[in-house]
Amino acid sequence: MVTSRSKFTGKLALRRCFPLMVLLGLVFPIQALGGPAVTPAQRAFGPGEKLVYELRWTFIKAGTATLEVLPMTTVKDQPAYHFALAAKSNAFVDSLYKVRDRIDAYTDAALTRSLHYLKKQHEGPTIRDIEVRFDWDNLKTRYIKTEKGGGEDKLTPVMPNSFDPLSAFYFIRGADNVKVGSVITSPITDGNKNVIGRATVVKRETIKVKGQKYDTFLVEPELKDVGGIFEKSKDAKIQIWVTADHRRIPVRLKSKVVVGSFVGDLISAQGLAP
Repeated sequence: MVTSRSKFTGKLALRRCFPLMVLLGLVFPIQALGGPAVTPAQRAFGPGEKLVYELRWTFIKAGTATLEVLPMTTVKDQPAYHFALAAKSNAFVDSLYKVRDRIDAYTDAALTRSLHYLKKQHEGPTIRDIEVRFDWDNLKTRYIKTEKGGGEDKLTPVMPNSFDPLSAFYFIRGADNVKVGSVITSPITDGNKNVIGRATVVKRETIKVKGQKYDTFLVEPELKDVGGIFEKSKDAKIQIWVTADHRRIPVRLKSKVVVGSFVGDLISAQGLAP
């Protein structure tokens, strides 16, 4: 029997479970310290890659999240990468807190900065659209939020070579000097806030995900610039396990917050780089 109290706790937890995939970009930093720029030939991914994750809150299967590298396109006549993230709750969770989120992110072909960012958010009663337009000539973003009952349209200063949360995730995968003990840092913006993301490569370890062993690096981002439920959790932590090869494929991500632990495990991978 599901009590009113357990329903409330479940809804609170599920509000954080699905944005966890987005938080991977919000707090996972962008550029390894030092080293030359990574050329396109060294990229760890390419159009056609598709990663699917099973999301769980404690022992409850909550839904799935999908990360894709879509065909190259153009933004303001510039060749551009197109990345997409979609998160969807399953039928059981829909009865508590329905989630249907999608993010589309675009960067220049050299992967040096973001060009456009779109987020469609449907989480429980919340339905909103967010668009971020980048004006690099004037170092500003235009942040446009549309939702029932109102919206927002404002200009925000942005640091040079900033990435949106999703593009940041892909940029780090191209780094070639990740090693245990590295501290990784660079600017990230969602159009509303611009921060310096930092993370530490804690250790190298072999983990088993869905019966398959992976040689991985464990990366732990700092959470001091991340609001919401993380501010209220004394021992809040996000951990990300990425493969120790040049592709840096995230095979597991885990968060510990006041309402429990969330886990996202890789269950399908297509179109991977050699």
